[in-house]
Amino acid sequence: MAISTLKVGTKLEENFRVDVTCSNPFVIDQPKNAGGENMGPNPLEVYLSSLGACICSIGKIIAVQKRIKLKSIDVQVEGDIDKDFLMGKTQEGRSGFTELRVFLNIDADMSKEEKENFMKEISSRCPIADNAINSTKLIPTLV
Repeated sequence: MAISTLKVGTKLEENFRVDVTCSNPFVIDQPKNAGGENMGPNPLEVYLSSLGACICSIGKIIAVQKRIKLKSIDVQVEGDIDKDFLMGKTQEGRSGFTELRVFLNIDADMSKEEKENFMKEISSRCPIADNAINSTKLIPTLV
């Protein structure tokens, strides 16, 4: 087993701006109507986009490994969330997405059955999908 530790940093700046330090730093923010400056995607959009991006990346890795002529993968991700719970208006429900829907368009010379098998392998090897499906230990530590 080859375990790697990945690290990113986040720092709340003015209003809702969060600076992310990683291999390619970026900003996460909230829209202006939610008190932010709309300088970047909000955290929920980052989560959903990380799922889509991971599916694309794992698909590319598998295609290279299996010598599949993959032209592209187009992924659309939708998630349902209870914003009343998120905003503290209720304690019933949960703060996370209650359902995620992922729509893949695989552009490759493959039959429908081959694409379905390819999609299943992508889903089983995608770390972001795995974290959405399975419980991962979360250890908050005050420093």
